[in-house]
Amino acid sequence: MLFSTLNFLIRRIFSSERSLSLGLSVLLTLGCSVMAFPAITIAQEINSNDRPRARQLGITPGVLAPGPQNAITDVAGVRVGQVTLWEGDSVRTGVTAILPHGGNLYQEKVPAGFYQGNGYGKFAGSTQIIELGEIETPIVLTNTLSIPQGMEGIITWTLKQAGNEGVRSVNAVVGETNDGFLNDIRGRHVTAKHVVDAIETATSGPVEEGAVGAGTGTISFGWKGGIGTSSRKLPASMGNYTVGALVQTNYGGILQIDGVPIGEEMGQFFLKRELDRGDADGSVIVILATDAPLSDRNLERLASRAMLAIGRTGSPITNGSGDYALAFSTALSERRGGGSSGSQALSNDDISALFEAAVEATEEAIYNAMLRATSVKGHQGTIEAISIEDVVRIMRKYGRDVNFVR
Repeated sequence: MLFSTLNFLIRRIFSSERSLSLGLSVLLTLGCSVMAFPAITIAQEINSNDRPRARQLGITPGVLAPGPQNAITDVAGVRVGQVTLWEGDSVRTGVTAILPHGGNLYQEKVPAGFYQGNGYGKFAGSTQIIELGEIETPIVLTNTLSIPQGMEGIITWTLKQAGNEGVRSVNAVVGETNDGFLNDIRGRHVTAKHVVDAIETATSGPVEEGAVGAGTGTISFGWKGGIGTSSRKLPASMGNYTVGALVQTNYGGILQIDGVPIGEEMGQFFLKRELDRGDADGSVIVILATDAPLSDRNLERLASRAMLAIGRTGSPITNGSGDYALAFSTALSERRGGGSSGSQALSNDDISALFEAAVEATEEAIYNAMLRATSVKGHQGTIEAISIEDVVRIMRKYGRDVNFVR
């Protein structure tokens, strides 16, 4: 209990506008209590929160404004929970769970659309989403060899929900990326209990980013990848709807940040030596949430726009990459079950602005995943976090008004 309180206080301190010195003084005040807990946890918390999000640097892709948290949780009712596994020298993995609403998801299913960019990956539950256009469970992200544990955890949680006593079929939705360089993936350290814990601790509000949850062991463009999130809000004249994105980044290419060729300038990019060493392969998972009343068909169209954002970041979506997007709507009018009130789905002519919101939110979420991630030493070596100072220098070289000062 004390550790949870301490961890919460640290997150609040370092995610605020207060200085690092204030946060350190609080830690010194706590003194003896801090010494009782694993140093690695506290060190990670400080390092992660010392790294800015894209918007704190003045990197603001697109023209639409973000929501209050600039996170997928800006879509009312959406919750995110994460479990990070960091053990010894080789375990660097975890679970990220996204809940479309806080009720019984099986009894109040939400419409959803699924889109496959390049299909070198595993996305459990996708065929039923394609067929029926709905999801009935939390969405779980983890590593490639933990898909079965992800499904087991979701099924366990779903079956024990009040009202589900007669349920005999559950379409568990689990996406993955391969964290096998930093993580001892063959050890299969994720358990069903970790998945249940991520679901049960899911909350609204700020979402932790970087090397956490399912992003603990991921790699992007040769640097550390991770979990990232962002959102966009349409103006009142367009319905005042929100689109939020959460990404698990583990892919590559020739990194661009808001159109600036960061990868080329830093000398680290796919095909640099005119030889495909597989360094653009990997996977990226995009989860899109919106409160706009959309049909499952138009949610599939919304999900497809995430691939435009992946392209904007410099990925050609290579042969060995698993690139998937899933979009769902939280609108009460579109739910399938006890909470539905008759469809009020937007027409095709009314959704272009939502497409723009999806592209912008996904692009910024990817940048947040990389910028917030810390360097990680793991199973087969160390993957460095991208240098904030170098990003700032290059952005300024190309005339961008970035404003970060270390």
